[in-house]
Amino acid sequence: EAVEKRKQISIRGIVGVENVAELKKGFNRHLHFTLVKDRNIATPRDYYFALAHTVRDHLVGRWIRTQQFYYEADPKRVYYLSLEFYMGRTLQNTMINLGLQNACDEAIYQLGLDMEELEEMEEDAGLGNGGLGRLAACFLDSMATLGLAAYGYGIRYEYGIFNQKIRDGWQVEEADDWLRHGNPWEKARPEYMLPVHFYGRVEETKDGPKWVDTQVVLAMPYDTPIPGYMNNTVNTMRLWSARAPNDFNLRDFNVGDYIQAVLDRNLAENISRVLYPNDNFFEGKELRLKQEYFVVAATLQDIIRRFKTTKKGGPGRTSFESFPDKVAIQLNDTHPAMAIPELMRIFVDIEKLDWDTAWDLTKRTFAYTNHTVLPEALERWPVELMENLLPRHLQIIYQINQAHLDRIAALFPEDMDKLRKMSLIEEDGCKRVNMAHLCIVGSHAVNGVAEIHSNIIKSDVFRDFSELEPDKFQNKTNGITPRRWLLLCNPGLAELIAEVIGEDYVKDLSQLRRLNDFVEDAAFIRDVCKVKQDNKVKFAQFVEKEYRVKINPASMFDVHVKRIHEYKRQLLNCLHIIAMYNRIRKNPNAPFVPRTVIIGGKAAPGYHMAKMIIKLITSVADVVNNDPVVGNKLKVVYLENYRVSLAEKVIPATDLSEQISTAGTEASGTGNMKFMLNGALTIGTLDGANVEMAEEAGQENLFIFGMTVEDVAEMDKKGYDAMTYYKTIPELKQVMDQITSGFFCPKNPDLFKDLTNMLFKHDRFKVFADFEDYLKCQEKVNNLYQNPKEWTKMVIRNIAATGKFSSDRTITEYATEVWGVEPTDLKIPAPNEPREAIEETARALKKM
Repeated sequence: EAVEKRKQISIRGIVGVENVAELKKGFNRHLHFTLVKDRNIATPRDYYFALAHTVRDHLVGRWIRTQQFYYEADPKRVYYLSLEFYMGRTLQNTMINLGLQNACDEAIYQLGLDMEELEEMEEDAGLGNGGLGRLAACFLDSMATLGLAAYGYGIRYEYGIFNQKIRDGWQVEEADDWLRHGNPWEKARPEYMLPVHFYGRVEETKDGPKWVDTQVVLAMPYDTPIPGYMNNTVNTMRLWSARAPNDFNLRDFNVGDYIQAVLDRNLAENISRVLYPNDNFFEGKELRLKQEYFVVAATLQDIIRRFKTTKKGGPGRTSFESFPDKVAIQLNDTHPAMAIPELMRIFVDIEKLDWDTAWDLTKRTFAYTNHTVLPEALERWPVELMENLLPRHLQIIYQINQAHLDRIAALFPEDMDKLRKMSLIEEDGCKRVNMAHLCIVGSHAVNGVAEIHSNIIKSDVFRDFSELEPDKFQNKTNGITPRRWLLLCNPGLAELIAEVIGEDYVKDLSQLRRLNDFVEDAAFIRDVCKVKQDNKVKFAQFVEKEYRVKINPASMFDVHVKRIHEYKRQLLNCLHIIAMYNRIRKNPNAPFVPRTVIIGGKAAPGYHMAKMIIKLITSVADVVNNDPVVGNKLKVVYLENYRVSLAEKVIPATDLSEQISTAGTEASGTGNMKFMLNGALTIGTLDGANVEMAEEAGQENLFIFGMTVEDVAEMDKKGYDAMTYYKTIPELKQVMDQITSGFFCPKNPDLFKDLTNMLFKHDRFKVFADFEDYLKCQEKVNNLYQNPKEWTKMVIRNIAATGKFSSDRTITEYATEVWGVEPTDLKIPAPNEPREAIEETARALKKM
């Protein structure tokens, strides 16, 4: 009966005999193309590529159709500029969004192959560090699903985020050569290659300033299709790759060393070689500034070409008057901030607009999203570096700043301090350009990414700016795509939900509220419980196979996965692990709720303290996991190389989600939302989106502990004294004494002295201050976990409250409140429908 019910649920597509036959035919044809004539010698990778190309065939027609439709309808275009797009794998997401998943499963099964094995062959596209890059990927999915004419623009890094190996408990980095087997999802577009200029000097001519004697690097675009969910829309992510021009270093005819000149082409092409692996940290290197300008310069040329050649303008638009009515550009943090002076340069120097007109158009075009309040993460480029690399842009920034400061001086005469605080140029020490200030001044909208974060921006970090232009500042709470983060990673739960409330929730996650009607339903409680248990068993098998660690699926899976950073407080979790260990050792026969603590995440290669945190956790794990007194009560696993495809495995198996940053430091977080949607309960501080999760589900349905933002501010005023906590909390003292004495590293007792020194003397994130409350809160977790029925009821209430956290809701808010576009559920005509159908749909869109 259950199987029959499942067959009626089509969230993963209809099977259909014709679909399956067509897919098998395509698969065999593509296998043949790869020169594998004999299936006996084909490798799983050959099979993966054959399947990827077969699925891609179903995308291409819709992709072309979508671009034809935008050409006909000429809607306002949205451009999402980001230095990071953390896409993960593409195959399964494409099958789901095209409604092909079930048919592909069946076809691959009939061919005697294992679909999961093929999916595991795909490399993650790891073109991001963490939250910011993954948010961009979720946003692309939602923009396509909501029918927006949207484009993601970024860099095609040859090497993405490093692969992490744990050797002897330490993080070791390996290069992520993700393109080594080729990428079936991208299409090179050499016909749209564009020049990008660097260095040179500014010449004053009678026609105004001219940027001359520059070095040219070419930007080669690679397009990746972004399918919406079941609506035939396929948008484009365009990533730029750096190429040296053919005459690179050969223009000086006196250069006799031809060989060296060709070898030096690498210097130009290094621009798109590697992703900078820092999360929430600014590294002011010339290569990074080159990357930032490279993506911006290529993208703006492309945007202007598309603006000029639209159908409506006949031979092409010549006036820029309508530019902000046809183009919206969203800056994902300050990384693409050079777009502001670059657009001004194009308008003033090339298109010969007057300054005031150009500035008005520029401001109406750009909007800026701020992602962090940590001072070490804010971009401040040395003026000297910018003057050398981009001399004309520095002039333009000075001119923008002059007009900005003139305005402030007129409003606040005599207030020199305000001028200093609001200037785009910081004068203390080395002169620097404050990129956040540039973004605020050059945009018509500025947003934070959760209610609490947006309030901190307005009342603290950018207070002077928000007092000057209060209407410019908005909040747009982050979201996640339910296609990847439920349908793809947790099909059991997705189908169970569809059985009770129907399938429409996939495109309207607010419908999950209806699950509240089933909180007391014994059968539903049992089913939710079973899905979680199945996911845990599957993950335990994966951990045993990949890491050769045996974990007990009956234990509570307590999971803390995210980038390693002091503010995220993996250390607080580690101190709790040691405290649990001590309790078991002290009283081995006392009842104990068995736990498997799973911690994972990468540390930036140059971040010493983060790497020490990993070493401490792995050292504690060694002791705990090998102590016979502890047995199966407590296990600690460090998940190596945490990435999108690993998140898809661990999140559905999690019971307890750790979101324990110091209040006021995590802008939003999105992992917190993924865990909530997948039936984990949250232990967390009132920080980032946790605050809104507690509002949506009711605070009694989360395990909230610790200081609030106000408490932290109060403590900062009077001073944080770690020693007080150490002396008054016996469990904390015991734990710290063990770490200090070398209990977890007897061969090198001083190994963690930097770490303990930091905790005692200069811990900005106040780990000890929340220790006691965290342990008490963990006791509440244990008590509830012992009552599976009540635990699962709380899980259901949480899932029912996740509707707000869909990126579809976030993007709808950006669309209507920032970009001035309307989402549509118009379905673009399928490739097999006549061309006239496109014109008809385009007319319908215009009427809307």
